[in-house]
Amino acid sequence: MGQKQHEKPETTVKSHHDILATLLGSKEAAKNSILYSYKHGFSGFAATLTDSQAKAVADMPGVVRVFPNRIHKLQTTRSWDFLGLNPHDKYQNNLLSKANMGEGTIIGVIDSGIWPESKSFNDDNMGPIPSHWKGICQTGADHSFKCNKNNKKLIGARWFLRGLEKTLGKPLKTTDDDEFDEYLSPRDKIGHGTHCASTAAGCFVGNVSFNGLGTGLARGGAPLAHLAIYKVCWYKMGCTDADGLKAFDMAIHDGVDILSVSIASTELLPLDEYFKDGFAVGAFHAVAKGITVVFAAGNEGPHSYTVKNPAPWIIDVAATTIDRAFPTKITLGNNQTFLGQSQSSLKHRGFVGMVYSGDLAKDDKNAVNAIFCNEGSLNKTLVKGKTVKKAGGVGLIYTQPHNELIYPCDDIPCIKVDYEIGTRIVSYIRRTRDKSAVVKLSLPKSLVGKWVSPRVASFSSRGRSSLSPAVLKPDIAAPGVNILAAYPHGYAFMSGTSMACPHVSGVAALIKSLHKDWSPAAIRSAIVTTASTIGTNGQPTMAQGDTRKRADPFDMGGGSINLKKVADPGLIYDIKIENYIQFLCSMGYTNKEITILDGREVPCLKNKYSQLDLNLPSISIPNLRNTVTVTRTVTNVESINSFYRALVESPHGVKVKVEPQTLSFNSSITKLSFKVTFSSTQKLLGD
Repeated sequence: MGQKQHEKPETTVKSHHDILATLLGSKEAAKNSILYSYKHGFSGFAATLTDSQAKAVADMPGVVRVFPNRIHKLQTTRSWDFLGLNPHDKYQNNLLSKANMGEGTIIGVIDSGIWPESKSFNDDNMGPIPSHWKGICQTGADHSFKCNKNNKKLIGARWFLRGLEKTLGKPLKTTDDDEFDEYLSPRDKIGHGTHCASTAAGCFVGNVSFNGLGTGLARGGAPLAHLAIYKVCWYKMGCTDADGLKAFDMAIHDGVDILSVSIASTELLPLDEYFKDGFAVGAFHAVAKGITVVFAAGNEGPHSYTVKNPAPWIIDVAATTIDRAFPTKITLGNNQTFLGQSQSSLKHRGFVGMVYSGDLAKDDKNAVNAIFCNEGSLNKTLVKGKTVKKAGGVGLIYTQPHNELIYPCDDIPCIKVDYEIGTRIVSYIRRTRDKSAVVKLSLPKSLVGKWVSPRVASFSSRGRSSLSPAVLKPDIAAPGVNILAAYPHGYAFMSGTSMACPHVSGVAALIKSLHKDWSPAAIRSAIVTTASTIGTNGQPTMAQGDTRKRADPFDMGGGSINLKKVADPGLIYDIKIENYIQFLCSMGYTNKEITILDGREVPCLKNKYSQLDLNLPSISIPNLRNTVTVTRTVTNVESINSFYRALVESPHGVKVKVEPQTLSFNSSITKLSFKVTFSSTQKLLGD
């Protein structure tokens, strides 16, 4: 529900109770129904209602939207060095030193909580807590989380569970609920939130590794930024709209500068229904308050139309590889040697027997290593690992089509090989008809700089968004494969767009430290327009998928985040919240809905606003049948006297004209507009 925000939030909360009291028949029933009241980003509430009651609320004057409480899902030392963010740069002229490591900024992480004892959250060398911070640290119902009020790194923590409990239909307790093996506190059971928080803003921790791999200095992108944690995601349960929306609401109240949200919706909503998504609603109001919001693009690639979170006011992040691998030597009994990859510690160093998974009987006690082919599914790999272990095996070699993800397999060593090597190993096993096939595995090593990167990971969700084709998504790509970061009781590798998201969040915090007056749109513009599309070999970035191809904007947005240029973009494409409102008008929202939603008198323009004219740092035209002209406005943020000339590389079959072709800025002219006209040079038949 949305109403104009009042100076006295108590009045708004009371009105929520009054509305429900009228509907449900008593104030006591209204009190029991309400889960949360939202008042810092917008005015609204979450409540338990029947379908007919929800419809009755939706028909009440002043109500913008009523939507169901859906469940969302979660989507990780080398990565920052790979991006060029080196704290030991002898020239002390990189982004890290310029921004003083993010000092004074607050990154909020909406995720699965945090493991506060991790060394990554020590507050050594941290500055004072910013004066605008208004948050708290909650201990939790089960006393599993103890707040250190003197810690200047982890300055706040909250947890939200009411929405999930109502969805499941019962209160959750760790003591008597076998299905709910969780902490009723901000403590992180999953490890996901801890990993993401340390990637964004973890402090410096030396000699970190996992099984001796990836040894080095662990740290976040903004090591001196403060962290505020909002736990909304629960082990095996997911994250609900009601809890997520409340987390956004409290983060706005608390005073965070950046919000990192490695969460993706379980379903796609068209933008004209996007305010049925609690996380999108929360993000909109956070951006309206000047908070930059960064989301994960999703892990449903490499297929098109799978990108999540298509809202134009957020930064959507795709995942790429880095230039590090963990090769493991595989030696067969016929002296053939191959290289696989592994993150497992191997206990057996000599030759051991080997069978093919297709020949493995359930009661086979002679199995030591099994080789099988799958589609790279983590679940399938774990199932096979358990099968081999149960059969008395000590290791597993599995095939995967792409050289990116490496999974440790449930206490049994796993070694990954590609299909070609897998086929040759199976052939060797088949030729040894007396079942005398043997294999010797070496310990994995960490090698850096030997592999061309970045490459867009095959799992990374791709655009375009079929629901908002006029908005290019994802916006940017960042490292998200085999990232080493903090985890409960230590450090671990994780992969996903969830791991790419906090890389961008950390960079956003550095930019905010340098340019405190920049809007979320300005920060996004700087990140997108300075991105790189070139790999470490000097050639265009490639995208992994069914077949490798040159990565395009639907794979990685503007490209891979480029920390050498991101703080000095020259020109930025800024967007005010009023522009987003006109965009919403174009999606079908009425003046009344917009006013109630935003809390301000911002009427829709009489002439229909074109979605294509939203001042994004990209242009996406869904249907170019004849000629289309779009307008963009740029603001000069560098040298006072600057001159720019348009250079165009036209897409195939498209003629592009820019007017004017040159832009000149001086002390009195800091903002200029230009038009871009697109014409098709090909006749269209059908589509």
